Amino acid sequence: MLASSYYLPIGLLGALMFIAAPAWADNVETALMPGQVIEGHAKWEEDCTKCHKRFDKAAQNTLCQDCHKDIRKDVEQKQGSHGRLKEQRECKACHTDHKGRTENIAPITEQTFDHKRTDFPLQGAHADTKKVECKACHKSKAKYREAPSDCYSCHKKDDKHKGKLGSACADCHTDRNWKEFRFDHDKTRYKLRNKHVEVPCKGCHENDRFKETPMDCYSCHKKDDKHKGQEGTKCEECHNDQSWKKSPFDHNKSRFPLMGKHAKVECTKCHLTPAFKDAPTDCYSCHKKDDKHKGAYGEKCETCHAENDWKMIIFDHDLHSTYPLRGRHITTKCASCHKGQLYKDKTPVDCNACHKKDDIHKGRFAEKCERCHTERDWKALLFEHDRDTKYPLRGKHRTTKCESCHTGQLYKDNTPSDCNACHKKDDIHKGHFNEQCQRCHTEQRWKALLFDHDRDTAYPLLGKHRTAFCERCHTGQLYKDKTPTACYSCHKGEDVHRQRLGTECQDCHNIRDWKLWDFNHDTRTRFKLDGGHKGLDCYACHTKRMDKKVESSSSCVSCHKKDDKHEGSFGAQCERCHETTFWKTINSGTRIFRGR
Repeated sequence: MLASSYYLPIGLLGALMFIAAPAWADNVETALMPGQVIEGHAKWEEDCTKCHKRFDKAAQNTLCQDCHKDIRKDVEQKQGSHGRLKEQRECKACHTDHKGRTENIAPITEQTFDHKRTDFPLQGAHADTKKVECKACHKSKAKYREAPSDCYSCHKKDDKHKGKLGSACADCHTDRNWKEFRFDHDKTRYKLRNKHVEVPCKGCHENDRFKETPMDCYSCHKKDDKHKGQEGTKCEECHNDQSWKKSPFDHNKSRFPLMGKHAKVECTKCHLTPAFKDAPTDCYSCHKKDDKHKGAYGEKCETCHAENDWKMIIFDHDLHSTYPLRGRHITTKCASCHKGQLYKDKTPVDCNACHKKDDIHKGRFAEKCERCHTERDWKALLFEHDRDTKYPLRGKHRTTKCESCHTGQLYKDNTPSDCNACHKKDDIHKGHFNEQCQRCHTEQRWKALLFDHDRDTAYPLLGKHRTAFCERCHTGQLYKDKTPTACYSCHKGEDVHRQRLGTECQDCHNIRDWKLWDFNHDTRTRFKLDGGHKGLDCYACHTKRMDKKVESSSSCVSCHKKDDKHEGSFGAQCERCHETTFWKTINSGTRIFRGR
């Protein structure tokens, strides 16, 4: 074949085409080959690409391993001779082709080959070439790598056990000497101890039976069993390998260690038959006659009683159950709660199951007694209304009985928290002031008012308003109907002026007393009362009915038109000539003129 290193320039190749080729050359490439390939590669001689890749020398190793897959596997797994090479070199470094059909391109001899680089390094007698020749393991016409590595393949003829001990010869024999024995019985599933060490192999391995040799005592010692099988076949429970006649049996190492008074009981008391294995280990089998509970508490006596004394109780309700005993429950007798079959009937843990007869609420407060009562004393209340509810008790509510508010089913019916729900009967306002009693009343005392009209409203109470009854002003629904703040709204019935002086009562009256006058006509109006105007009745001038404010004319003629003898010829300004003291008196210095 033509390696990539042998390719020539095109010009030189053309010149060589005219040179006479050897007789074996069939084409140009075979003509340029340095020589024929070996016999094994002859069928690929025409296809150079099978072993060479143009312009890529490094690819040659991969192409070699594509055919020699076993070599590739050794290299990848670092096994075999090729896999253990310290430096992976090119295949052609050791196996150079193109040297002719008969050339041996793997010139390895027994002297040059290092067997340590194989999967089976030669050790012991195998390393002595005088004793063991290569052909002893490497058969003719077989690859060296196919030589077996297990002992039995070569030494089957030497097996005196005839296969009864299997084919793992190395478990007992060494590679130094076939007759050298290195078997350690302690590394098997059955270690030799005491008297067993002295027993010859045939004592247990009869007829060279090693693989299925029994390991139980009874198989070998059946003839020594004085119990004739009545005590079972587990001899090791009583006997040991030190002496067959001495019994080192320790009952405490059995399923039933002897504790307390059991240590003094004779064996025959429990082991009624020769077969020890049939002896019961449960208490009830022996102590049924001592059971004062008559089976109601089950048959697990050890749950409560101890071996030291039958009357000693070891059961701790706090540790051994999910219901710890507290308060009065500690001194309560078991039968008070456990009335049925202890392990068959489930003992209830809710309070009501035992205390239903003590429930003075007759079930109205539900069955969760523990929310209010404690185990220390049934009458001692644990429930704190301020802490455990959203409705803290204040004032008189703290001393009120529960039934006063909780009249229905406590946890079924929603107890109202508004005042009117309980105090509707106490509402002297008959609902006119709404149902929000807390706006005026307090929990300390129903008659004590919390509401401050001056602070809580935009209408402070002054004078006689402070002592007036609420109903005098609030005649309708307090929070639905808007209460008017105008005086006339409440005092309309007391208006002796019949609305001739308007409806702004506060202009004349004050809140200290309705009959007290604060009104001063001289200072609060633009019409001063002097002369003959003094002492006149209000109605003398204010003759008409008024809607709101007083709106009267201040001109003289408004009132004195009937007294005008001039019939209006002197105008409407009477005060120019006349005085208010006396109508007929004419002001001095007044010029009389006739107006148009």
